[in-house]
Amino acid sequence: MEPAAPLACVIIDDNEINRFTLERAVQRHDQLTLAASFPDALEALTYFHAGGEVDVLLLDIEMPHINGLELVKLLPEPKPAVILVTTHASFAVDAFELHVLDYLVKPVNYARFCQAIARVSVPKPPVAPAPAPAISTPVAPNDLSATGTDLFVKTNGKLLRINFEDVLFIEALSTYVVLVTDKYKHIVGGTLKSMEERLPFRHFVRVHRSYIVNLHRVEALEDNLLKLGQHEVPVSRPYQDELIQRLQAL
Repeated sequence: MEPAAPLACVIIDDNEINRFTLERAVQRHDQLTLAASFPDALEALTYFHAGGEVDVLLLDIEMPHINGLELVKLLPEPKPAVILVTTHASFAVDAFELHVLDYLVKPVNYARFCQAIARVSVPKPPVAPAPAPAISTPVAPNDLSATGTDLFVKTNGKLLRINFEDVLFIEALSTYVVLVTDKYKHIVGGTLKSMEERLPFRHFVRVHRSYIVNLHRVEALEDNLLKLGQHEVPVSRPYQDELIQRLQAL
């Protein structure tokens, strides 16, 4: 069996030292090949529209002319796997909106870099339907503490009380999850699986590998999309039958 072809990687970072560091990481990785490296997003955009090869895009956020988040919106389809690389964790919510593959904070550890690349190059096994969370799921001490519909979650270095009746859905973002309400998005460390195991509310249901929804806030289900306020959440096939049963039982 022939080894898989290396992934074409493009780097965009206006800082020469950071760009060189990423170039070295790409050259060191046996599943990557460096297709191009740019100090400017405008120059890179020209490359993309000309049909330049790219499977993985390592993208800085804070750059002149066009920042990384703006560039993601301008990328031609089909878009490459985008890994944001930045000095600030505060852009994670905006990254969540753009559905980037991963979010690395500088200085980038090579092991963490390889972990991000593995999400591109290693096929993921099929996801089996997740069982509905039990009503009395144990809660991890000093992390989540339930009283009625409230939980305390760790976000931005503090414990914040959140009324989960206000939470529309929970989405996975790399090593974080985002709790989405009508007005706010709260970033919480941990995986979607760990959050699912700690939720003591039966009406929060897994509908996709990346989403848990609050059934009390579902307005409609159409074409495998759940409408919750101004948001739409996809429903994957393994979860459809159970979801419909749960909705009809409300």
